[in-house]
Amino acid sequence: MGQQDFKPTHKAMNHQNSIADVRKRIDEIDDTLLALLKERLECARTIGKLKDETKRAKWDPQRELEIYERLRKNNADIFPPQALYSIFHEIITTCRLSQRKATVAYLGPEATFTHQAGVKYFGHSAEYLPLESIPEVFQDVERERVRYGIIPVENSIEGAVTYSLDSFLLYKVQVCGEIELPISHNLVNRSGNVEDIKTVVSHSQALAQCRNWLRKHLPHVQTMPVFSTATAAKMASEDPSLGAIASSLAITTYQLQVVVKGIEDFQGNKTRFLVLGKKSPSRSGNDRTSVIFGLINRPGALNEVLTILSAKGIDMTKLESRPAKNQAWKYVFFVDMVGHMEDPPIREACAILKQICAFFEVLGSYPAAAAMTPDE
Repeated sequence: MGQQDFKPTHKAMNHQNSIADVRKRIDEIDDTLLALLKERLECARTIGKLKDETKRAKWDPQRELEIYERLRKNNADIFPPQALYSIFHEIITTCRLSQRKATVAYLGPEATFTHQAGVKYFGHSAEYLPLESIPEVFQDVERERVRYGIIPVENSIEGAVTYSLDSFLLYKVQVCGEIELPISHNLVNRSGNVEDIKTVVSHSQALAQCRNWLRKHLPHVQTMPVFSTATAAKMASEDPSLGAIASSLAITTYQLQVVVKGIEDFQGNKTRFLVLGKKSPSRSGNDRTSVIFGLINRPGALNEVLTILSAKGIDMTKLESRPAKNQAWKYVFFVDMVGHMEDPPIREACAILKQICAFFEVLGSYPAAAAMTPDE
């Protein structure tokens, strides 16, 4: 059955229909959906072969955004919009990955927030590889042991993740995308009883984001930073005296009980993650470009850079400095800009900055997170 042969039917359903009648109709709809999903998968594989012949990039972010927008308009808010996005995001990523399976490295173990961000971006069809450190994720992407990597880059409360920023100075990778993940922290342990907790363990960022709650409610309980929130959950699953601050995914993964939900100090807490690869995607129409540069030691050098960006009408969304590792009291700057390297203002500004900076590198142009996710 081809799509052109499929005509939706709307059989009248009312209270006079029996449950058996309605269930029969649901089964018919499910069978039709399955047939169309299999046809869509075959179409995606055909497109993949055609792209191979013409040497075109497998991922076309602008095309995917057009699909989401068309579906949103056609839906007219009848099907819950966020659920609709989630369903089609899984369908689209599964079909795209059928052209070439994606292996995604992330800061492990399983059930970290970084793992959650990867699933949000790539869906469940990708193959996920947990690694022990952020530099290892960079290294595996650079050496093409994996196709993509996911790393946290900044939190709306605690600021930049310095390990990630510093790794950009050491490894040759490109930023391919970004994800913003709402962060909600849960206090968990084996029993579900707060009285059993003698030590609270978690990643240092998670402990910092819950410090006021911990000070108020567990003033005499010590805290201990560990490698990740998932590591903390695993430790708590093995030691009844430990409480962990962990994600909802970690609760089910390590079979823990919730002591208190949502213990973060500030509502609206989000972490921004970057997708690493070897090549940035083409222009989507709602993009961000990230660059890194070092300045020549002269008065007004940074102001000169900012003036160039302003003159080109470029909206700068992030400016972060980090110490240069090879020179004392020298700094490098990370900048995020609205736009893509294919856009003339970005391209022209970067060409000028390459001439006036002591060091300049484009980290990548990629679809902005707002372009890839529904309104929350």
